[in-house]
Amino acid sequence: MSSQTLSRTLGLPGAVFMGLGSMVGTGVFVSIGLGAGVAGVSVIPAIAVAAFVALCNGLSSAQLAAAHPVSGGTYEYGYKYLKPWLGFTAGWMFLCAKSASAATATLGFSGYVLHMLGAGESVPLLIPAMMILVLMTILVLSGLKRTHWVNVSIVSATLLSLIWFVLRAAPGVDSAMLTGTGDGFKLPGFLEGCALMFVAYTGYGRIATMGEEIQDPKRNIPKAIVAVMIVTAILYMGIAVVSVGVAGADQLGEWTRSDAAPLESVLAHLGHSVSAKVVAIGALTAMIGVLLNLLLGLSRVLLAMGRRRDMPSFFAGIRNGTPVAAIIGVAILIGLIASPGQVRVSWSFSAFTVLVYYSLTNLSALNLPPEDRLYPRVFSWCGLASCLFLAFQVEPVIWVTGLGVLVAGLLWHLVRQRMHQRLEA
Repeated sequence: MSSQTLSRTLGLPGAVFMGLGSMVGTGVFVSIGLGAGVAGVSVIPAIAVAAFVALCNGLSSAQLAAAHPVSGGTYEYGYKYLKPWLGFTAGWMFLCAKSASAATATLGFSGYVLHMLGAGESVPLLIPAMMILVLMTILVLSGLKRTHWVNVSIVSATLLSLIWFVLRAAPGVDSAMLTGTGDGFKLPGFLEGCALMFVAYTGYGRIATMGEEIQDPKRNIPKAIVAVMIVTAILYMGIAVVSVGVAGADQLGEWTRSDAAPLESVLAHLGHSVSAKVVAIGALTAMIGVLLNLLLGLSRVLLAMGRRRDMPSFFAGIRNGTPVAAIIGVAILIGLIASPGQVRVSWSFSAFTVLVYYSLTNLSALNLPPEDRLYPRVFSWCGLASCLFLAFQVEPVIWVTGLGVLVAGLLWHLVRQRMHQRLEA
C-alpha cells in the first residue's frame, strides 16, 4: 500500500468544475419540480431564499476549508473547533445526506433513460440506476486525474443543454402561470420548498470535503465556492421561471412525480420534441456528474472517519493515491438507499440530514479564531438559524426518521469509543 495521504491535484478551475458538477444536476432536473409540487409558484422565491441560506453556509465552509484544508469537511472541523461527538455527528449526517442525494441522482438518471426509451412502464427504475452506479464507481476507482477530465466534459455538456432549454422554452412563458392559479401562498409549502431546494445548492461542500486535494487551498477554496454559488443561483432561478412559466407549478410537480423528467416534458409540451431529447441528454450528463462528484466527496469523508476510527479502519486505506475501500463502501450505501426507488423520499431525507450537517458547519465557523476568519460572523449566525429552522419543515415522518438515524449514529460512536478504551486498557 502506498502513502496514506492524498496529493493536491486540482487547481481553481478543477475545483469550480467539481462544485458545478455536484450542483448543476439533480437540483435543476429534479428538485425544482419537487419544490413546485409542494410550494406551487412560491418555488421561485423559495429558490432565492435557499440560495441565501446556502451562501451563508458556503462562506462558513470556505473560511473553514481555507483554515483547515483536509479531507472530511465539517467532520474534521467539528473535531477541531467543537467537540468530538459533534464532529462525528457531522460526518455521520453527511454520509446519510449525500448518500441519499446520490441515490436521488441515480434514480433521476434512470427516470430520464426510461423516459427517452419509452420503457417507463416495462423496466423497473432500479435497473438503470444500479448500472450507472457501478460504472461511476469504476471510474472513480481509476483515480482523480481521469475522473476530473470526465467531470469537465460532463459539466460542459450539461450547461450547454440548459442554455438550449432556456432559449427554446422562454418564448412559451405565460406570465399568468407565474402568478399562480391555485389557493395562493401557503407558508408550510413555501418553507418545505425552501428546505428541498437548499439541498440542490449544497454541492459546494464537495470542494471543502476534498480540501486535501486542492492546490493553494487558502486562496482557491473560497474563490471556487463563491463562484459556484453565484453561477448556480442564477441558473436555478432562470430555469425555474421558464419551467413554471410554461407549464405551471402544479403540472411541473406532477411531471416530476410521474416520470422524474420535468424539463424534457416542458419542451415536449411546447411541441419541441427534438429539443426535448437534447435536454434529456443534458439531464443524463447532469445526473452522472452529481453521482460522480458525490462518490468523490463521500469517499473522502468516509476516509477521514476511518482515519479516526469512527468507522472501521480499513476505510482509511489508500492505494495508488485512491481511497479504494471508502469508494466501494459509499457505493454500496448509495445502492441500498436507492433500492426502494422513491425519488421524493430520498430527496426529503437528504434535505433534513444535510441541514443538520450545515448547522454544525456554521457552528464550527463561529468558533474560528479571529486571524482565520474571512467573513463577518453574521453570515454564520444566519446560516445556523436558517438550517435549524428549515430542517424541521420537511414532512414529520422524514425528520423523525432523520433524528432516529442521528441517534443510531451517536450510539455507534459511543460503542466504538468504549471498544477503543477497552483495547487501550
